[in-house]
Amino acid sequence: MPANAIFKVFRRALPLLAIALLAACTVAKPRTDDPAQKFNRKMYAFNDSLDKAIIRPVAVGYRKVTNPPVRRAFSDFYTNIRLPITVANDLLQARPKQALQSTGRFVVNLTIGALGFMDPASQLGIPLEDNDFGVTLARWGVPEGDYLVLPFVGPTTVRDVWRLPVDSYFFDPLSIYARNHDYKYSQQYLPQLLYLVTLRARAIDAESFLASAYDPYVFMRDAYRQQRLYQIYDGNPPADVIEQMQGLDEKGFDPDELLEEQHKWEHQNDKPAEKQ
Repeated sequence: MPANAIFKVFRRALPLLAIALLAACTVAKPRTDDPAQKFNRKMYAFNDSLDKAIIRPVAVGYRKVTNPPVRRAFSDFYTNIRLPITVANDLLQARPKQALQSTGRFVVNLTIGALGFMDPASQLGIPLEDNDFGVTLARWGVPEGDYLVLPFVGPTTVRDVWRLPVDSYFFDPLSIYARNHDYKYSQQYLPQLLYLVTLRARAIDAESFLASAYDPYVFMRDAYRQQRLYQIYDGNPPADVIEQMQGLDEKGFDPDELLEEQHKWEHQNDKPAEKQ
């Protein structure tokens, strides 16, 4: 895979921080709709090995040579520079109010926020929104499709995977910059590489949630789907949608029995939990 493609997909890898925020959610319905589980587990193991061998050590080193204010400045910069992705998808979803707010946030931080290294927009009360083409497809009525774990990308679905090429090619300033500059030694990819390191360094504090999971693969899979559900509905999904995902709408719902069924199903179909 060419370097530019690797850097583009690495941006979406290991969304541990967002997943950790969902750890306190009620138990999710067992996912017996994972037909690609055998392939997914192999890709999960590959990504995990890659992370342990290369990505995490670099992120740990980054944290050692920087202090919290520096890391926060870089995090704010990358959050702001990617806002055009959110603005474009707000417009595709016919959400002019949200698009205007995100545009205002982008301009404020880009100007008086020192190119985005500071975040005065938050102090001014301009909300931060995260949107992408996967959410756009969901709001257009496209079904989620099967859950997938892709090399270098991590968790996604048949629907969400389209956000990678569409957002990267059309809306992401970092990708557009890399595509239109041809420097020696691939310097044009350094901003994307640093973005990956920044994301991974931010996620280190959330690793304990994954380490304590019965089956990290299952935890990542179900938490990813819940996180996307909350994003699609602006953090407030309808009660019936939540109940359907968590199995609460079924008669005789029993969380303990539900977990036991999930464990049994996982072992019967692929017995890989102890391999992770």
